[in-house]
Amino acid sequence: MARILVTEKIADPGLDRLREAGHSVDVQLGLSPEQLVEAVPGAAALIIRSATQVTDEVLAAGSDLVMVGRAGIGLDNVDVAAATKRGVMVVNAPQSNTLSAAEHTMAMLLALARNVPQACAALRQGRWERSQWNGVELADKTLGVIGLGRIGTLVAQRAMAFGMKLVAYDPFVSAERARQLNVELLELDDLLQRSDFVTLHLARTPETVGLLDADRLAKARPGLRIVNVARGGIIVEQDLADAVRSGHVAGAALDVFASEPTTESPLFELDNVIVTPHLGASTTEAQDKAGDVIADMVLLALAGDFVPFAVNVEAAEVPTTVRPFLGLADELGRIFAGLVGANAPHVEIELCGQIAEHDTRLLALSAQKGFFGAITGQPVSYVNAPQIAEQQGIEVRAISCTEAVDYLSRITISGGGRSVSGALVGLKQMPKVVGVDDHTVDISVGAHMLVIHNSDVPGRIGFVGGVLGEAKVNIEDMNVGKDPSGEGSLMVVTTTQATPAKVVEVLRTGDGIESVQSIG
Repeated sequence: MARILVTEKIADPGLDRLREAGHSVDVQLGLSPEQLVEAVPGAAALIIRSATQVTDEVLAAGSDLVMVGRAGIGLDNVDVAAATKRGVMVVNAPQSNTLSAAEHTMAMLLALARNVPQACAALRQGRWERSQWNGVELADKTLGVIGLGRIGTLVAQRAMAFGMKLVAYDPFVSAERARQLNVELLELDDLLQRSDFVTLHLARTPETVGLLDADRLAKARPGLRIVNVARGGIIVEQDLADAVRSGHVAGAALDVFASEPTTESPLFELDNVIVTPHLGASTTEAQDKAGDVIADMVLLALAGDFVPFAVNVEAAEVPTTVRPFLGLADELGRIFAGLVGANAPHVEIELCGQIAEHDTRLLALSAQKGFFGAITGQPVSYVNAPQIAEQQGIEVRAISCTEAVDYLSRITISGGGRSVSGALVGLKQMPKVVGVDDHTVDISVGAHMLVIHNSDVPGRIGFVGGVLGEAKVNIEDMNVGKDPSGEGSLMVVTTTQATPAKVVEVLRTGDGIESVQSIG
């Protein structure tokens, strides 16, 4: 059971699932930065939304943190680099609020085109100002979409239904993908010159902060209207206010601001600027999805499993074909640690056969996770495994070869004169050890194993079985491994419990027994 600290409002169903899994959910809303530093020690997971600032100081205080989970998309309130350095996984819920954000963008777009909030406010104040708030149609207007990711694509599809012409700026989108969406790709300055409306759908990064400043706005088409339901700071608010005040920009609709929460901005003084307090994800559906997704990610992270939405793991996605091998790679890393200890100056992870046709980076990380977790005795994750390798002074090399060797797919970990190989065997894809050192074996992966090198003489199997039986250590499985010459000079034994150290010593004293290693 782990303690999970929740500092912002998360939908109850997600939190209930964490409690049902046996974890302690500690909800402390509205913490100041100082209070957060005091509250985070002892927490294995920290769940936040957009208001909590997860700084290096917070991460340093949270020495037990396995992960930080953001119930939403943006991560500009999390020091991801500091989290990675400290081995803390950072996870978001990238698909939870895409539809809500896209719909809010369309609401802002329509409100901006027809001056809905201004006319509503005037009428409530007793003024019938029908002529003052004359609007424009969306049909036949050009919408420039800056950022054609999930949300940008949804907005483009909906704008098309209004008869708008679509152009976009996104250096990561191919021309073929744009063609499928019926969108023309342009450079950013060209987009601003061609568009009647512009909508932003970018993450806030050092490259995007201040992207639309005074110089760029000056190059835009006169009468442009701008919508931002993405992230504050991408538009320089004072520069936008100046452009609106001068009439060069006809209006703007913003849901996000450089500093949040805020009740002050030069834009708030302008009648033809519409503002909302970061409502893009504020729907019941989005809140429920975000809570459910982040609960799933927390459960996976605390169990040491693959977390698909981890943003600071070298390979945050894993192909379906590769996924079943993650557990095997982890177990082989653990077994290899039992063989070689921390004495290997380097570790080589060889991934052969069909799996090598896919992205195998996470398999290599999984093998490191098992290996370094066993030799250090400390929590090792997909995030901190490479850092622990560096700290231990052990070079890790991953090699892929598409040629199948004995099995359709095989993982081999070697170094320090030792090696272990594994594969998934049969229709049920059972994880098996298929090689130890230069010997061929065939035995199921076990939590407790003995690897015994011996002379190929009669009686060695009986001796090992007798010693274990006398000590009441139950043998689950045993396999004799053959070396390239065909001699059976290695035994691998799985047992239902760990073999006591004194029993291992008795085995080592047997005639013809060259070495005994207990794993698990």
